[in-house]
Amino acid sequence: MKKEKKEPQNSFKNITYYFIGIIILLGVVSTLILLRINKIEKRVDKIESYFPTPQPTIALNKDSLKKFFTKDFIHFGDDKRKLLIVEVSDPSCPFCHIAAGHNPELAGQAGERFKYQSEGGNYLPPVPEIKKLVDDGKASFVFIYANGHGNGELATQAMYCAYEKGKFWEVHDKLMTNDGYNLINEQVRNDPQNIDKLVEFLTSEIDSQFLTQCLESKKYADRLTRDQQLALSLGFQGTPHFVFNTKTFPGAYSFTDMKSEIEPFLK
Repeated sequence: MKKEKKEPQNSFKNITYYFIGIIILLGVVSTLILLRINKIEKRVDKIESYFPTPQPTIALNKDSLKKFFTKDFIHFGDDKRKLLIVEVSDPSCPFCHIAAGHNPELAGQAGERFKYQSEGGNYLPPVPEIKKLVDDGKASFVFIYANGHGNGELATQAMYCAYEKGKFWEVHDKLMTNDGYNLINEQVRNDPQNIDKLVEFLTSEIDSQFLTQCLESKKYADRLTRDQQLALSLGFQGTPHFVFNTKTFPGAYSFTDMKSEIEPFLK
C-alpha cells in the first residue's frame, strides 16, 4: 500500500520537474535571443538613419569639388575628368563598411536590403564600382573623413599614412572588413595606447615601423579636422555621403541606384 501511494507522488514530481526544466530552457533561449538582438542593434544603427530625411540642399557645382584634388587630400585622378566623386566616410561607421564592399557579415545583419549581390542579394556596394571608374580613367575620386560613429580617427589617420606610401586601397580594404570593424570599434577606439593593435592588424599591407611612427607623430590628425569642416560644404548629413559632380547620395545607396543618375556625367 505504501508503494502505491508513493508512485503517484513520484510521477507528479517528475512532471513538475519536467515543466520547470522547460520553463528554465525557454528562459535561457529567450535571454540568448535578446542578447543577440541587442548585439546586432549596437553594431548596426537603424537603417533609416543612413537615409536621412532630406534637408535643404546646398547648391553644388563641379568647380566646388575641384578644391579637393590637391596633394593635401586623399585623391585619385585629377580635376580635369568629366566625373568628380567625393566620399565622406568613417571607418568605424557600419554603413560605410557596407558601402565599401568588404563586409558581407555586417551587411547581412543590416537586413535583406543590404545583402551583397555576391551573397545572393540585390545590393551592389558603390565604392568598388567607383574605384573601377577611377581605374578606367572615367572619374576622379576623393576620400575625406567625418565623424559618423565615433571611433574612426586613428583608422583614418592610418589611411592617410598609407596614401603617402601608395598603399591607400590596401589599408582601406583591410580596415573595411568585419575583422577591421571589430578592431576599430571594440579594441582601438581612438586610444593612442592601442596603436600597436592597429599596426599589427595592417602589418601585411604596409610597413609596420613607418605606420607606427606616422600614427604616433599625429602627422595627419589636423587633416581630419579640416575634412569634417569641408564636409559641411557638401551638404553632409551623415556617413557615408557621396557626391558625384552636382548629385548627392546621403547614405549607403546601392550603386544600381546611383548609376542612372551619374551616367550623363560619363558621356
